[in-house]
Amino acid sequence: MANMRIQKVLSDQGILSRRKTEEYIAQGRITVNGRPAKLGHPVNPARDVIAIDGQRVFFARKKQNIYIALNKPRGYVTTTSDELGRRCITELVQDAPGRVYPIGRLDRVSEGLILLTNDGAFANMIMHPSHHVKKTYRVTVDSDVSEDQVISLSVGVDIGDKEKTAPCSVLVLEKSAERSVLQIVIEEGRNRQVRRMCEAVGLQVKRLRRTAIGPVKLGMLQPGKWRELTAAEVGALRNAAGGTAAAEPAKPAKTRRR
Repeated sequence: MANMRIQKVLSDQGILSRRKTEEYIAQGRITVNGRPAKLGHPVNPARDVIAIDGQRVFFARKKQNIYIALNKPRGYVTTTSDELGRRCITELVQDAPGRVYPIGRLDRVSEGLILLTNDGAFANMIMHPSHHVKKTYRVTVDSDVSEDQVISLSVGVDIGDKEKTAPCSVLVLEKSAERSVLQIVIEEGRNRQVRRMCEAVGLQVKRLRRTAIGPVKLGMLQPGKWRELTAAEVGALRNAAGGTAAAEPAKPAKTRRR
């Protein structure tokens, strides 16, 4: 492990903020290998003995990042816990190699692809609206759909938040008087956006399933199952969000059941 500034080491480990570290150093409360630390002191956590007020600081090993794709079934909420006692998607990934958190949301009656990770920077990159990561939905409505409704959805509609939705891609997959199926691809992530878009043009959603996030597809992953993303998929997501690809070889996907 390369040397790093002591302020960064203690901050990255969640022990002291950089500012607080500087205060402690000025007060002589931090030592490195028995000697008073200095601002910007280069340290190696794997080799050097760092103490605060005479008590040695022990450092955790570097966290292994985990990236998971889950096929969320209907009836689960996209939270880690729920005060109303509803089932949470984290119940479905209890056998994952570490604790993970959802990237974005799907409402309780929606289903399909959701990503989970313990990599906060990655999650923020995928969710941030400025990165325009596309999300693909298969939407079943309980009526015929007109050309005017498709055009309205495509160019953007008012969903009640004083702004129109951004232009999106709408493709009619099936069409009849009693039932139609649409594929809708959006680059935003507002609360219940696809349902609200359909309601705005007079369409009642009967089923909503997310089938892709950026280049990652739901595929044949069954409801309630999860799999680890390959390094290639993580890299493709980073590229889709304007980041950098993961510099590690691709690995085969693993599929698990809760």
